[in-house]
Amino acid sequence: MTVHFIGAGPGAPDLITLRGRDLIARCPVCLYAGSLVPEAVLAWCPKGARVVDTAPMNLGQIEAEFVAAHAAGQDVARLHSGDLSVWSAMGEQLRRLSKLGIPYTITPGVPAFAAAAAALGRELTLPEVAQSVVLTRTSGRASAMPSGETLAAFAKTGATMAVHLSIHALPRVVKELTPHLSADCPVAVVYRASWPDERIVRGTLGTIEGLVAAVPMERTALILVGRVLAAEDFRESALYDAGYKRRYRS
Repeated sequence: MTVHFIGAGPGAPDLITLRGRDLIARCPVCLYAGSLVPEAVLAWCPKGARVVDTAPMNLGQIEAEFVAAHAAGQDVARLHSGDLSVWSAMGEQLRRLSKLGIPYTITPGVPAFAAAAAALGRELTLPEVAQSVVLTRTSGRASAMPSGETLAAFAKTGATMAVHLSIHALPRVVKELTPHLSADCPVAVVYRASWPDERIVRGTLGTIEGLVAAVPMERTALILVGRVLAAEDFRESALYDAGYKRRYRS
């Protein structure tokens, strides 16, 4: 018996990986985060599978489902939205499984920031504009940010920023970033990237609050900040330059 943690992707059911789909199809138990994972993904579950929405459950109740499945010798598909490597609350589940001696696997998924970049039709790194992407958030009820991880500190690098779980704190995000990036720095807010009701609001640090106020959105909205969002006059990458010598091109 194994618990298979699966990144279900950002929303669109067909953005799950083939491996994730196939694991779901052969697991007699499926635990899914119903507040964020679309029900259409559950169509891959085998007939008669035990399907449990973990949104209203606490960690102890989820652990009990793992224990019961283990006792019955039934594999579990554990679905989380996006990718499991960030803000998935997977770590605490893995720790409990390790203590219980229950094996697990991890299958990555398409992260929200990648789906948002695709929706915007943008590359988040451009030559001599930005070569790094900072995935971050603001402090919230679930967890506070470590003292050294501040929006201001990240902004000073000039890297593209993907600010998760923070649409409710947009005024704070703007206030902390503006002194370091300036009011004309491009911003895009992508609501429910890849879902049927996806929405995009584009602006700058100086205008984004007013623009978002006109089309209110909650929770599953990602804030992207950086010069790459509007850059057009950037140097082309040397990777495909005719004069760039590399082992794959004579």
